[in-house]
Amino acid sequence: MEKTSNPVSAFLKKHWMDILVILIVVFLLFLLGRSIFIRFNFAKKWDKFYNHFFTNEGYKRLLTGMQNTGLIAVIGFFIGLAIGTLIATIKVIPPYHKLVRYAQKVCNVYVAFFRGTPIVVQLLVGYYILLPIMGLSIPALGSCILIFGLNSGAYISEIMRGGIQSVDPGQLEAARAVGLSFPVSMVKVVIPQAVKNILPTLGNEIIALVKETAIVGYVGAVDITKAFQDLAANSYEYMIPYIVMALLYIVIVAAIAGLIRLMEKAMKKSEAGKGVKSHG
Repeated sequence: MEKTSNPVSAFLKKHWMDILVILIVVFLLFLLGRSIFIRFNFAKKWDKFYNHFFTNEGYKRLLTGMQNTGLIAVIGFFIGLAIGTLIATIKVIPPYHKLVRYAQKVCNVYVAFFRGTPIVVQLLVGYYILLPIMGLSIPALGSCILIFGLNSGAYISEIMRGGIQSVDPGQLEAARAVGLSFPVSMVKVVIPQAVKNILPTLGNEIIALVKETAIVGYVGAVDITKAFQDLAANSYEYMIPYIVMALLYIVIVAAIAGLIRLMEKAMKKSEAGKGVKSHG
């Protein structure tokens, strides 16, 4: 009777070359990291960062920056979602009336402006020129939320328009056939299905907003980037703060991406459950 081969031994025998290459790469990375650590005196740099971050309470400014980044990204996204949905709905309406055609032209100009200019230009022009001309005195944080929301609305309008057009036209026709008006049919039937189709793309828009908040320091608002810039300037040490800043952004973006994936899975399970019930 033959002995059963050990799966570990079989795996090592089959992949020994791959394992050797990985070990060599890890060892070389260790040597590189050690060399950089010694050359740039990371221990001393870390002590300076630690002292200014904890001892001098630099973390409080970072917490404020994280809160402001979250407010600008989240509230700006929902403002953009409302504007984008409205614009997308106007664009898919058949242009039978003059009012609809004029509204579509206005929407096209709006989208062209916000998609055709950098967000930093929009922020500077909006905060330092347009708002004062209009006689509006809005704090820096509120101005950033408003301008980011207007910017996001232009991008979400195109995302939403694609989502609406991906829904079977028969859905809208069926809703109208049972007596629902066009606006009600869009809100209750078409748009919910469109959102399911474009959820990953909307998640990318939230991530883009989080990263774009790095420019709000131009108008005096405090975000994650501004907090680390101040920390680096106060400590005269830039390497560690900027490395930590980059890692923090990576963690935030990964968390958002993970949340979007969970929402996608939940929607798929919900649809599968409805499908089972309907067949039952």
